[in-house]
Amino acid sequence: MGVRHQHWIGGRPAEPADGGYLPTVDPSTRLPGDEIAAGSAADADRAVTAAAAAQPGWAERSGAERAEVLHRVAGAIESGAEELMEVERACTGKTEGQLRMEVGMSADYFRYYAGILRAHHGRTIDLGAGNHAYTRLEPYGVVAAITPWNLPLNQACRALAPALAAGNAVVAKPSEFTSVSTLCLARLAGEAGLPDGLLNVVTGTGPDAGTPLAAHPGVRRVTFTGSVATGRLLAGIAADRLVPMTLELGGKSPLVVFADADTDRAIAAAVSAVAFNAGQVCSATTRLLVEAPAHDAVVAGVVEAVERLRPGADFGPMITEAQFRKVLGHFDDAKRQGAVPVTGGSAYDDGPGASGRFIRPTVYAGVAPDLRIAREEVFGPVLVTMPFADEAEAVALANDTDYGLVAAVWSGDAARGLRVAERIDAGQVAVNGGALGVETPFGGFKASGYGREKGIEALHEYAQTKTISLSLRP
Repeated sequence: MGVRHQHWIGGRPAEPADGGYLPTVDPSTRLPGDEIAAGSAADADRAVTAAAAAQPGWAERSGAERAEVLHRVAGAIESGAEELMEVERACTGKTEGQLRMEVGMSADYFRYYAGILRAHHGRTIDLGAGNHAYTRLEPYGVVAAITPWNLPLNQACRALAPALAAGNAVVAKPSEFTSVSTLCLARLAGEAGLPDGLLNVVTGTGPDAGTPLAAHPGVRRVTFTGSVATGRLLAGIAADRLVPMTLELGGKSPLVVFADADTDRAIAAAVSAVAFNAGQVCSATTRLLVEAPAHDAVVAGVVEAVERLRPGADFGPMITEAQFRKVLGHFDDAKRQGAVPVTGGSAYDDGPGASGRFIRPTVYAGVAPDLRIAREEVFGPVLVTMPFADEAEAVALANDTDYGLVAAVWSGDAARGLRVAERIDAGQVAVNGGALGVETPFGGFKASGYGREKGIEALHEYAQTKTISLSLRP
């Protein structure tokens, strides 16, 4: 029998007010896992109350003092890496390499914001010799962070580190499918010296725990990563309350490859979009747009590479049953519309992938841009390809989407690569494999959301500007 996990409120485990618990499942085996507390409005209220009590003392500390605590939290994540990896693996089925990378990046978030926190301050404004005017960057108070099931620990740390750095307290509501690593993080943070009540975790479903949390009058800012539909719901709640919000939603991101590009590296990037987290990443570049003379050769290279990927070793399963069924539904719909995959297009019915929610890496080549599988976010190991004739058509195809989260451009002509990148409607664009990390701001255009995470921009998201002016005249 698995472990039964409580909420984390005020620096200690807290039983659910209604006494209920929810099951979890290991998606790589479909075997039962741990149980988590089924949160309610009463639990959200307890957590917000604890956060509100702890926040003023935290905000009164200097940036240097807060930074020291955040450095210790980063160290605790690194020291607890094996535990964090195991609880994350149990509910996501991810590969060891991916888990180790995600835990390392989780620690990096805390180290980065601890480092730049000392440069987080207001400015003086020259209004003449008779006045002293300046600005302060002040915390909102209590922040609600509602995080998804695809990258649970990583997404939690991405929101929590800058929110705490800016002087806020946080109530996190992780997905009910993947809550345990966030609970473990909260315990480790407390052991590292984060004051009780600054990081609270309420588990449970979105309607029962997430919605009441976002609607709570004590919450002064909300951050959400997840689906467009849920983002719209929460944005409506925040708008009614006049509470600011950061939304990181879906994507159907383009990977543009010109014929003169380093196609071996471009192929590797396309394969990574399929393999990393089995495509369950909103920033996955799953629309492969290739200049017509190179299209067939690039597709052949991608197909050859994805057919070598091994379930459980090179990529993980669909994390939820609903997502598993959704991807299979996309395959059925594509078939009805006349699209036939070059490879894949089904779940595994034999071998090591058959026991879990594994989907065969799938490539649809030369698809019409109006097909559903070419337009909607599949959120699985599925790539669609389209040829283009010239630069203008490449940009038009890249922008022919409701989304605008990320993009990638591969070109032998760096000037053209930058020119195309500047014309694509997306919040983050990599040219020829340009590095992107904790330091680079991340967020969407169009239906991919608003606000920015990562970089110094995220620190500013969690602070509000106050102007103070003093007359020096006698």
